[in-house]
This record gives sequence, C-alpha cells and structure tokens, in this order.
Amino acid sequence: MKNVNKYTRQYFMPPVNAMNWAKKDHIEKAPIWCSVDLRDGNQALIVPMSLEQKIEFFKLLVKVGFKEIEVGFPAASDTEYQFLRALIEKDLIPDDVTIQVLTQAREHIIRKTFEALKGAKKAVVHVYNSTSQAQREQVFKKSKEEILNIAVEGASLLKKLAAETEGNFSFEYSPESFTGTEVEYSLEVCNAVLDVWQPTPDNKVIINLPSTVQHSMPHVYASQIEYMCDHMKYRENVIVSLHPHNDRGCGVSDAEMGILAGADRIEGTLFGNGERTGNVDIVTLAMNMYSQGVDPELDFSNMPAICDAYEEFTGMKIDMRSPYSGALVFAAFSGSHQDAIAKGMKYREEHDCDQWTVPYLPIDPTDVGRLYEADVIRINSQSGKGGIGYILEQNFGLNLPAKMREAMGYAAKSVSDEQHKELMPEEIFQLFKDKYEDITTPYDITEVHFKQHNGIIAEVVVDVNGESRTAIAAGNGRLNAVSNALKKQFRLEYDLITYQEHALEQSSSSKAIAYVGIRNKDGELFWGAGVDQDIIQASIHALVTAINNMVAE
Repeated sequence: MKNVNKYTRQYFMPPVNAMNWAKKDHIEKAPIWCSVDLRDGNQALIVPMSLEQKIEFFKLLVKVGFKEIEVGFPAASDTEYQFLRALIEKDLIPDDVTIQVLTQAREHIIRKTFEALKGAKKAVVHVYNSTSQAQREQVFKKSKEEILNIAVEGASLLKKLAAETEGNFSFEYSPESFTGTEVEYSLEVCNAVLDVWQPTPDNKVIINLPSTVQHSMPHVYASQIEYMCDHMKYRENVIVSLHPHNDRGCGVSDAEMGILAGADRIEGTLFGNGERTGNVDIVTLAMNMYSQGVDPELDFSNMPAICDAYEEFTGMKIDMRSPYSGALVFAAFSGSHQDAIAKGMKYREEHDCDQWTVPYLPIDPTDVGRLYEADVIRINSQSGKGGIGYILEQNFGLNLPAKMREAMGYAAKSVSDEQHKELMPEEIFQLFKDKYEDITTPYDITEVHFKQHNGIIAEVVVDVNGESRTAIAAGNGRLNAVSNALKKQFRLEYDLITYQEHALEQSSSSKAIAYVGIRNKDGELFWGAGVDQDIIQASIHALVTAINNMVAE
C-alpha cells in the first residue's frame, strides 16, 4: 500500500522497563467488572435504546451478576437523564449494585450530573478529560499545565458537590486517550487528581486508564499499566481500572495483560459493542477465565437467552463465530474434529473424568446452555463417520458397527454435497432408514420356520418380485441357516462378516435393532439393519436388506 509512510507510532513507552507482568502465566482471580453497555455501548448504536429497553437491559446486567453498571451520561441527553431518574425513583437498583455516571470535567456538566443523582443511595461519578498529545495540540490547543488544571478543577468540583449532595458517592477519573499520552504526563495528571481526592482505605477511588484508541500491541499497553501501578500515589487506596477499546482487534489481550500488570477492574460491554470496533468483550474475557478454572463471578450459563436479549435490545447481531457465544463456535463439521470429539466424550464417560479435556472444545458447551446434539456435531459434506455415528447414537440410540458408520458417513456426505446444505439429525436418521432398513426388493422373506436337527434347519418362504418360493438349508445358528438357504436357492455369492445387535433403549417399546454386513465376491461390503421385538426377526430383516443392497449395486 503506497500511503504507508504517512503513519507513525502514536504511543509512548514508559521511561523505565516495566515487564514484570510477563513473568505471570495466568489470571488468578476475577477483576471488578463494570458494564458500560448502557452508556458507551448505547451511544454506539445506530438507533440508541429507548427508556424501556435500557431498563430491561439494566435488569439483564444485574441478573448476569454485574455489581457496577455505568448507566449513562445524564447531562448528554434527556433520555439519559430520565433513565437515571427512573432507576432511582422506581427503586430499580439492588442494594448490592452500584451505578456509575459519566461526566466531562466541565462545571455545568458536573453540576447537572449531581442534579440527576439526587436520591441515589450510592454511585460512582466518573469524570474525564483528554490528555493525549494529539488532542492537546489539535483539539484543545492547550498546554500540559492547562490540561492538568482542567482535571484538578473537575476533581475538586466533584468532591465539593458530593459533600453537598445526600448519598454515598465515590469518584473515578480517566485521562481520556491515555494510550496517546506520554506515560509520565499521565502519571502526573492522575497523581494531581489523587492529591485532591486523598483516598483512604475506607474511601477508595478509581483511576481508569483507557485504551481509548488502540495504538499499540498489547504488551505495550501492559507495560504502561505496570508503570502507572508502580508509581501512582496512594496505590493501596486506588482501584486501577482499564477501559480497552478494540481498534486493533486486541481488546481482550489488552485487558488480560493489563490485569497481569496490576489492574483491578475492567470496564467493557457484552459481546464488545461500542464505538468504532467496540469495547473489550466481557463475555469472552470472563469465559477465558472460566476455561482456566477461575470463577469470573458472572453468570453466562444461559448464553442463548443472553444473546437473544442483547440482540433484541440493541439491534446488533452476534457473529456466529464470536467466542463462546456464537451459534457455531462449538460446531464441528470436519470429519477428523468430529471423530476426536466423539472419542473424547466417550473417554469421559468410560473414565468418569472430573477435568474437561475433550479435544477441540475448550469448555463444556452445556456450561453455557448449548446442547451437544444440536450445537456441537453438525453434518455437511465435510463431515465424517465419527460425527454421523455420534448423531445417530446420541439422538436415536443407534450404535452402528465401525464399518457401517463409515458407509453411512459416505452416504450422508454425498447427500449434503449434492444438495449443498447441512443435514439435520432427523434427516440423517431418515437417510439411515431409507438406505439400511426394510428394503424388500427384490427379496422379501415372508415366513420362516426353524427346527433343530444336527444344527439348525431353516425353511424360508421368500417373495421374489411377487413370486413366492421356498428355500431350505442348515446352519450353525438361525441367521446362518437363513443365509445359507438364500444363498443356495438363489445362487447368491457373499460372506456374512458382521452381526451386531442391541436394545433400542430410547424407543417407546422394547424393540431391538440388528446390523448385518456382508461381503460379495469382489470384496465390497453391503449393510442392512432390522428392527423388531424379536431379535431373530430383526436380524433376518437386516440380512435381507443387506442382500437387496448388494443386488441393487
């Protein structure tokens, strides 16, 4: 691309090495979560949510388990103001949930914000001003000292108005566009704000270090966070918060590395909704912790319902490949993947495993409300015998012999390829029945009689294209005797190589199914299945179907 030379790095490294976070290999506990869906997420929607939708979304966030929820920018619009008033006046805020409101570090906006908060039992008042080099020079045309004074004056007014307003208020400050600000200067501004607020163990404050625009690789952001945590005043009384955006697609990585670097709190949204490419996706971030055995302290056990509600409220669509939440994230179409998953699930059953180690599935899909049968093994032209066998066994109780699974796999793949579509479980089952059950042309056994004399003798009445004929032969068992009678009478050449049976446990009646495989003189395999309350009759049906498949071929 010819214009690459006009771009340059817009971030600043800390003045000293700050890479101790890189020595850690996992997150030990969940951060404090703050949802900004109702403010940052809402302002990014093509059509912002109505008052009623915001109230319902707030209830959803509470149900998921958020204890801190940024409800809006009450001085920005009448809807934002009325939403905050509705939450307060209708007593919709649980006692264990703290609302958060956003305000610029401007006097009239701060004052209107406190007016909107009247009657709130407790709230975080989040004040911000932009500190980046680009914003100072191009937007505000102010010096570093002037920008610092804006932050200090805003912090001072927050402290004054909070003292004059009934309620329990805590404070949060963001040097907006932190990632485009010289790190030493960000520290200077934050420390100046902290000197105003004088946090204590009983009255902690939040310093939020946002990746307002993602300029760097995640390790740079983590180093910036570590430097700030190491040099910030009153650190033991400060909750260091992150607000990662996703311009480079690294929001989750920024958050995870930032937590390793010392951050205590994360601001983000469900499914990453937000300005431009969005905020950090709290669902992915929380479920990443869950997959490592860390309780995220958020409940996504009914992911489909959460997805449906989110899409209804926002008008947004969750991508089918969105981690943990997308409709296809657990789906395996590939034959090798399906085979590995099916064997992994069987291994869990056989070994009564406590730990989850199933290949290709980072978590148990049922933990987020997905079903193995509907969401994991999916059948198309890329699928294999393992997946198709799994579908038939799990949904319909059919445990096919290995070679028959292979034949059924090819049959299903062929249909899917020809029709250019995914096959649903019922379609696979119907294909099995059409191909391997009750095929009575050209041969159909209408009557069988057995007697025992030097083994088993079978007298078989066969309908051949409408003509009834009788065949008699002996064998070392009933099915063998029937097979010998057919071979003798109709000069059929094959070997009976596979016989397998089992009860149909999922059936409403006490039926059994038998599978029969035969090999012709050219070494080709042909299959049949039979279902009956009498296992001998079931096996005879299976044999006849296999023979008819061979003859048809």
